Parts: sequence; structure tokens; C-alpha cells
Amino acid sequence: MQRRRVTPITRATYQAVALLVRQLRERVEKGDLREPKRSAELKRIEGLATALVRTAAGHASLLSLLAGESEILPETGRILRELGTEAGIDVPQPAAETATEESGPGESRPGREERRVIPQSVVSRQLANPFLAPDYSAAPTSSAPRARVLAGWELLNPLLRAFETASGGVSSCMAMPDPSEVRAHIAPGLELMPHQAQVVAAAAAGHRTFLLADEPGLGKTAAALVAAQVTKSYPLLVVVPNVVKTNWAREAAMWSRTHRATVVHGDGDDVDAHSGIVVVNYDILDRHVDWLGTFGFRGMVVDEAHFIKNKTSLRSRNVLELSRRIRARTVRPLLMALTGTPLINDIEDFLAIWEFLGWIDASEPGPELMAKLDESGMTPLDPDFYPAARQSVIDLGIVRRRKVDVARDIPARRIADMPVELDGPLATSIRDAERRLVKRLVKRYESALAARKDRTPVVGIDVGLVRQVAARELRESDENGESTGENVFSMMRRIGTAKAELAADYTAQLCRSAGKVVFFAKHIDVMDAASAVFERRGIGFASIRGDQTSRVRQKNVDAFVGDDDVQVIVCSLTAAGVGINLQVASNVVLAELSWTAAEQTQAIDRVHRIGQDQPVTAWRILAAQTIDTRVAELIDAKSGLAARALDGSDEEVSTIDVQLEAIVSLLTDALTAG
Repeated sequence: MQRRRVTPITRATYQAVALLVRQLRERVEKGDLREPKRSAELKRIEGLATALVRTAAGHASLLSLLAGESEILPETGRILRELGTEAGIDVPQPAAETATEESGPGESRPGREERRVIPQSVVSRQLANPFLAPDYSAAPTSSAPRARVLAGWELLNPLLRAFETASGGVSSCMAMPDPSEVRAHIAPGLELMPHQAQVVAAAAAGHRTFLLADEPGLGKTAAALVAAQVTKSYPLLVVVPNVVKTNWAREAAMWSRTHRATVVHGDGDDVDAHSGIVVVNYDILDRHVDWLGTFGFRGMVVDEAHFIKNKTSLRSRNVLELSRRIRARTVRPLLMALTGTPLINDIEDFLAIWEFLGWIDASEPGPELMAKLDESGMTPLDPDFYPAARQSVIDLGIVRRRKVDVARDIPARRIADMPVELDGPLATSIRDAERRLVKRLVKRYESALAARKDRTPVVGIDVGLVRQVAARELRESDENGESTGENVFSMMRRIGTAKAELAADYTAQLCRSAGKVVFFAKHIDVMDAASAVFERRGIGFASIRGDQTSRVRQKNVDAFVGDDDVQVIVCSLTAAGVGINLQVASNVVLAELSWTAAEQTQAIDRVHRIGQDQPVTAWRILAAQTIDTRVAELIDAKSGLAARALDGSDEEVSTIDVQLEAIVSLLTDALTAG
């Protein structure tokens, strides 16, 4: 504790020691020791208790663990048992441990991995004016009627199916009101585009939950900030990826001039708790979730909401917990999920976002949605149930507009593939590695085929067995990463390294003939190799990387945008794929492929945004005759998922896993070739 290394295990150990001291005190007080011995033991225990309190004095989050009614942490029971075993005593387990294991994530918060903090500014805010403390006396109560027709039906899967199969060519967008009445809420000198103003008008008219799924670059940030202003949803909590915190603060300064924004960094030492907007990133949310949950927020915005698609992840549990607290304690709060790519892999990605908005809970529709579904008088056995159910969800607040529909001044974008031939020793090693990978897959397939209990001869290729072999390979690759053996991940990284200089050379040609260029790569070594090429050629460049501070990142963005001598910006796909505006360029070079179409789209949309007046071209550098081209084809095939679910497209939904299908493709081709 003196080294300030407060980990989850540290906190659990601290709580276990506190419980042990309390139990020992009870034993001594109730025991039959003689008075001198009893006094000596109590004095020793009192010394331990004093040490615990002094230790917690420098770590406010620990003080709550000393309270008798404090929540038992997930690891505390195990550590308490270990302490008892080492001491040779029988230690009763805390009664709350079982309840913690059985309670829901919003109650027990299992698996927390961060220490908890309360910024001093938050404490000072409450002490300076106790009337600022949140008032929950008007907490909402559910008065929705019980379902009649749909009582007992499992409805979440039918709702998802409705978005997969029942679009009927209709776009997934709620009816939008006339935006002409929102002008008074916009700061002088600023102007919302009509599609942005429609969202604000809907909020002003009483709508309070939005899945704002406009395509990237259509100004969702400004629309959300003005919507909060017209609904007076302050204080407002904004949860964002780390890379866009600075951008949100800038946007808030523009669009919410009557309410300052404060950005939470680290332990929140610089937080201004009197601000109307609190911006915090996903990565540190767990550290602050306790005080955020009781702060009294009347609105919550989740930017890049697809980040919470995995409901078992820590970031998702934190976001959903805060949403539940706000909805339980605030009358009709403003809840907005912002994402240009709400579906990354599967239609199930909707579930976490719907739960955040209160449209569903973990197992069934919420009261409002259930009432809408029940009104139809139909069940999932009726074919007409699905389009009606889809529309019921959309009416709760799905807003999806495409650039072609609402921003006709934005030119069309296109993706142009640039195949490159790898040569030299590195190219030879890549092809040899791919052959070794294929040989291993074939051997596994043949071994699995020989070990089958069913001896019926297989005609052709056993497709099911191919997928089993591929799934096993992917699982082992995911577990081992690039550390052992040759796998699909190490193959893609080696191909990216081999393409680096070729991609940089092409970028150099582009920037000399077409102006500024954005260069995207996935791995640091690829970015380093490209940077070396630009340096050798005397081309000015900046970079956006994951290890940069927000200040350095913004400085580099400003240099690329404002300095004519900076012709290229070298960007990490993960660090720069969201939240920054690079529309000064009209050409993007994708030196490495992502595993998802959504990540590729996000990167391109750093350039293809409102205000862009040039045609946008994304140049994908593909290594010919390698797995690289297969992955590109699979990514393109997968891009139809969001189009069908959200845009009413008749395109076939592809729910394939790109990584798995890449391995399946390799093995199938090898078996076909004999």
C-alpha cells in the first residue's frame, strides 16, 4: 500500500485481513480467557485495526471496506480461506460471499479489475453545497400493463430475427420531426445540418432514447450535445474511447457554451465536479463507476457504442450498470448510443446497446417495448409479427441515415485494391510459412477423419470437419498469439511487414501528385518502416499511435491539417480509426487489413466526412497470391450485415467470422487441390 500499488487482489486481501481481525476480536471477547490474557489479546488486535485504518487513510477507496455492511469482493472469500489455512484456524466465510456470487452484475460487480477512487473535487462539490446532492424522490416507477398475448414468450431472438429478415426494403429510422424549431438552442455562428437538427427536434418533442446510428462523419457528436441542451439533461455523462476525449471537450466548448465539460483522466485529480458535462473513457470507467453512479446524472451518451457489444466485458458491465442507476433514479433521462457501425460481427451486437437504452433487460423486452409488441395481438408464430416488431424497436429511437441520403454534398467514396508482388527472401519466407500452415491443417484434418467412429466413406470434403479443424486452429492461435508456431495472426503480421515499404512508396507517389495522404497500418513495426521511407524521401509526416497522450495526438493532427509541409499522417488503425477529422486529405492508404469491415470503414471515414469537397479513394495494398487477398474478399463479403439490418438492403447477411473463414478457405483449397 505504501508503494501505491492498489490492485484488485490488494483490495481483496485488505478486506480479508479486516474480516479476520473482526472475527478474532469476537472470539476473544466471547472466549473464556482470563482477564489479563484477554486484555493483552484485545490490545494486540486493536493495534492491527489501527494499522488497517492508517493504511486506508491514504487510499479513500479502502475505507468503505472496513464497514461491517460493505460488499464482499469476489476474491475475498478465497483469500480468507488461505489465511485461515496458513494460520491453522477455522475461519468462517462471510455470509455475503454466496449472495455476491448469485447476484447480478449490477449488484455484485464481479471481476472488477480497477481500484476505486473518488476525486477530491467530487467530495468538495458535495461539501460546498449539500443541495447539489442528487434527489431521487421522483424516481420513476413502472406502470406498464402486463403482457397478455406475449406472456411467457421468449422474444429477444425473434426481435433480432426481425432485423435480419423483415426489413422489407425499409430503412431503420424512426419518423423524424420538422427541425425548424431548434435554431434558438444553437450558439451564434454555428449551424446544424437538417439531419442533425431532426435529432434535436425529436428530443425537444419528448423523445429520450436514441440509437443514433448515422454513418460515420455525419455529426453525431454535435447532435447529441445540442439534444442534451434542449432537454436540460445536465449533469451529462459522456463515455468515449480514449482517443476522442479531447475532441469531445472541443465539441462541447463549441455546442454547449452554457455548460462546461470536464474530462476525467487517471484518478480524476483534475476533474471539475461543478461542470455540466463529464467525459470519461472506457478504460478507466471502472475506477470511477461508484461516484459516477451516485452523481445524479440526468443524461448519458455512449460514443462508439459498438465498444460495449460484448456484454461480459468489464467496459460493458460498467456502462450497463451506470445506465440502470440513471434510469432507476431519474425521470425520463436522455440516453444516447452513438455509433456509425452498430453491428461488427453479428446481429446480437444490438443487445448490449438496447439494454443500455432500457429497451430490453438481460432476458426480455422492457415495459415500453413489451406494451408495443403486445398491442399488435400477434406472436412470433405469425409471419406479420416480425416487420411489426422491427418497427416497434425502431420507433423507440433508432436513427439511421446514410451520407447519400442526407449529405449530398459529400462525394462518393470508393475502395481501390492495389495488388503488390512480394519478392526477395521475405516473400519466400512468407510463402514457405503459408505452406507449413496449410500442411499442418491438412494433417489435422486427415487425423481427425481417420479417428472418426463413423467409418462411412466420405465423398469429397467433409465440410463440417473442415470447420472443426479451422476452429481448433483459430482457438489455439488466439491463445498463443504470435509467440509460438505459424498461425493466421503471425502470417498477417509478416505480410504487413513485407508490404510496408511498398505501401509507403505508393503513398509517396500519391502525396506528390494528389496532396495530403492518410496512411493506416495495424502494427507498430509497419508504421516504423513506412515512417523511415518518408524520412528518407524528405516527405514531412506526423503520426497517431496508441501510446501517445491526447495532447501529443492532437498536436500531430493539427500539424497534418494546418502545415503544408506535413504531407502524410501515419496512423494506427486502432488508435486513429475513430474520433478524428482528417478531411484535409482525400486519399487513404490501407497498408494492412483489419479483421472487420467496420474498422476499415471507420478509418476511411476519418477523411470521408461533412465538409469534404473531393472524391475520396481508399487504396488497399494487397499482397498478391497470399492469404491477404482472401481476407480482403471475406471482409467485403461481411460488409453486407449492417446494410441489411439497418438500411433495409436486400443483400444477403453474412455473419461469417473472417478469421475462421480465412482458415477454412486455406484448408478447403488445399484439400481440393489434392
